[in-house]
Amino acid sequence: MSKLLLSSLFLTTNLILLTSVSSTEFIYNTNFNSTNTLVCGNATIESSILTLTNRSTFAVGRAFYPSKIPTKSSNSSTPLPFATSFIFSIAPFKDLLPGHGFVFILSPSAGTTGVSSAQHLGLFNFTNNGDPNNHVFGIEFDVFNNQEFNDIDDNHVGVDINSLVSFTSRAAGFWGGKGGDKFEDLKLNNGENYQVWIEYLDSRVNVTMALAGQNRPKKPLISELVDLSEVLLDEMYVGFCGATGQLVESHKILAWSFSNSNVSIGDALVTTNLPSFVLPKESSFRSKGFLVGITAGVLFVIGSAVVIFVFFLRRKRCLRKEEEEDIEDWEQEYWPHRVRYEDIYAATKGFSDQNVIGFGGNGKVYKGLLQGVQVAVKIIPCDSEQGMRAFLSEISSLGRLKHRNVVLLRGWCKKEKGSLILIYDYMDNGSLDKRMFDGDENTIFGWEERMKVLKDVAHGILYLHDGWEVKVLHRDIKSSNVLLDKDMNARLGDFGLATMHHHEQIGHTSQVIGTVGFMALLSYKVIFVIL
Repeated sequence: MSKLLLSSLFLTTNLILLTSVSSTEFIYNTNFNSTNTLVCGNATIESSILTLTNRSTFAVGRAFYPSKIPTKSSNSSTPLPFATSFIFSIAPFKDLLPGHGFVFILSPSAGTTGVSSAQHLGLFNFTNNGDPNNHVFGIEFDVFNNQEFNDIDDNHVGVDINSLVSFTSRAAGFWGGKGGDKFEDLKLNNGENYQVWIEYLDSRVNVTMALAGQNRPKKPLISELVDLSEVLLDEMYVGFCGATGQLVESHKILAWSFSNSNVSIGDALVTTNLPSFVLPKESSFRSKGFLVGITAGVLFVIGSAVVIFVFFLRRKRCLRKEEEEDIEDWEQEYWPHRVRYEDIYAATKGFSDQNVIGFGGNGKVYKGLLQGVQVAVKIIPCDSEQGMRAFLSEISSLGRLKHRNVVLLRGWCKKEKGSLILIYDYMDNGSLDKRMFDGDENTIFGWEERMKVLKDVAHGILYLHDGWEVKVLHRDIKSSNVLLDKDMNARLGDFGLATMHHHEQIGHTSQVIGTVGFMALLSYKVIFVIL
């Protein structure tokens, strides 16, 4: 053992490596390299710092200690205790919304097979999330509030066991004060350097964090009894994974220590003279006119507040009057009920960019929670006759349709004269085109799944053509307009170009419509997309 230690110290002054049949110990102090770290996906080593993600959208980065480590006793199924500590920084990019998060993991395999980006954090994908055969243990540092995984907020730390639905989670921070009874919040993705301590001892997981350079808090952020005997295998890879989606940020590991024989290994990390990734603040005004400007600004704010108060008071009265009186004849004709704009605004968290799930032909599509039900909200700018016609077409056709293979419209709303809103069922598994063309090798459909989607689409088309009181011609069937619900049933959506005819009539058109590049021959088109 001493010869091995002396040999490692001779190779590098910052890396200590002790390995035996039952123990592994190493310390990286800003000296990550291709020899001591296995990087996968978008992960890179920049200036001896491990960088899991960069500006790339919908990307996954993973990095591991280069060989598996023992995680169970050689003569029993009892998991070995371990302690690890690392310093991380989640660096935002200027003018870009940050997301999603990263995870410290123990995994039976390295590489990026079986994982997805965005909300799956490069840890699982939608097919294997929650599978007990994953044999994965992780501590997540997540900055996105994902309702699919019951996240508590958009700035939390969670214990993950084979699933992104955390075994337990807490808001990111630490217990300070003299008695450890004062909780201090920590913003994960502000570019600050944070140190984390994770211990597994006597079937208890302790997770503690603080600003890098501060003393370790005496009270852990998380302390839970967790039985890992059925989770951990005899040997596992240890490391990190992170991901971006439409939201991007850079997940960086500056230093890292690990041991399954020395619980004080975290004290060996260097916490001084570390690089900073905090975005610089804009400089403040320091001129002689600063006080004059402040005074004038205060007076302006007071005056503006009075004007705004009067404006909103009148606006509220006008909106109430509009809701009661300004209802056009066509609005009363159709089944989907009118929803208050205030309810839609609250359901989508103020139409937050973090709730954007797609971009339709007429505008953005948001995910929302309306009266306890997940919905998709589509905003249609109707500053032209074409936009109004598309809205009326979707209301008149989709609004009264009801079939298991057709997306159900739940309601509608008029925000202003130039903006219309549709609320319809949320499809958990997105559109078919993303599954067919943007997925990895583990998410591509097999022949059985493709035939099921083809049959579902055919059932939906049959209903539109022959199963309702009038014949509905969709006129824009393509893979992006075929949506998949939580049970992977295919449904037809986006009826913006649909027309209706009596069954005894034959539809005629004098112009080319639909999406450029898609065949108008329906039977061939669907078969080519699915097969």
